Amino acid sequence: MHVDANGLRFHVQHLRGDRPAAARPTVVLLHGLVLDNLSSLYYTLAPPIARAGYDVLLYDQRGHGRTDRPPTGYDLDTAVDDLAAVVKACGITRPVHLVGNSYGGLVALHTAYLHPESVASVVLVEGQSLDPQHTGDLPGPDGYKGGWVESMANTLNLVALGLERNRWDASAAAADRQARKAARVRAATDALLNDTTLIEDVSTARLLTPGQLAAVRGPVLALFGAESDLAASGPLLAALLPDCDLEVFPDAAHALLRDAPDALVATILRRLDALSAAAGSAA
Repeated sequence: MHVDANGLRFHVQHLRGDRPAAARPTVVLLHGLVLDNLSSLYYTLAPPIARAGYDVLLYDQRGHGRTDRPPTGYDLDTAVDDLAAVVKACGITRPVHLVGNSYGGLVALHTAYLHPESVASVVLVEGQSLDPQHTGDLPGPDGYKGGWVESMANTLNLVALGLERNRWDASAAAADRQARKAARVRAATDALLNDTTLIEDVSTARLLTPGQLAAVRGPVLALFGAESDLAASGPLLAALLPDCDLEVFPDAAHALLRDAPDALVATILRRLDALSAAAGSAA
C-alpha cells in the first residue's frame, strides 16, 4: 500500500502480529541506501518478527523502491522527519522499536536522539554511527573529518559516473525477464544518484557527537559482523551510549542479513521479547 507523508507518497508494508492490540508493539524496519529497499527486510526479518506477535512496519525510504523520488531531501534530518510522518500516517501513536540496517541504523539512532518520546528501543544492524577512521580517538565539536562519510560519498560518485557514462540499453534486454529487471534497477539507481542531491546530502552528513550520543535515552542493541569494516566502531559506540548492548557475529561481514540471518533474527527477537516482558511487568 501507499501513504502520503511529509509531502511524498511512500510505499509501505504493514504486517500484523496476532497478539491483543494493547500488548502488540510496533517494530519499524529501516533499510539501507541506494541498492536497498524494503524487500531486503520483507524477506528476512519481517515475517519471523510478525509471527512472534509484533506489528511490523516497513517502507521504502524516499527515492528508493516504489516511493516517490524527489530531487532533494536526502539528508538525515529529513529522513527522520519522513520516518515520523510515515508512522503517523499509518495511525501508530505509541513509541516504536526501530531496527535499522546499515544507513537505516543511522536514521534510527538520530531519531532516538531527536525524538526520544517516540522510540521504545533501537537495534542497529551494522548501523554506521561512529567512524574509527577519523583523525583522533573521538570527533571534535564539528563532527568527523573524512572517514566513512567521505569514503561513502566517493564510492557513490564513482558509481554515479559509471552509470552516466555507460547508459544501459533497455531495449536490448526486452526479451529477457531477468535482464529487464536488471535494467529497471540500473535505471532507478542511475536516477537516484545522478538526478537527486543524495550524494551531496550523504557527503555532508553530520554524525552524532559523543555528547549527543551520551544524551540518547532508551536501550540500544548494536549488532556487527566480526569481519565488517564497521566492527571497530562497536566498542566505541557501546562506551558512549548510556544503555547499549553490543553483540558481534563471528564469520560475518557487513551483510548480516545474508551472512547470519537465523542468528540475527533470534538475537532481535530475544531483545524485543525481553523489553516487552519488562514493559508488561511495569504496567
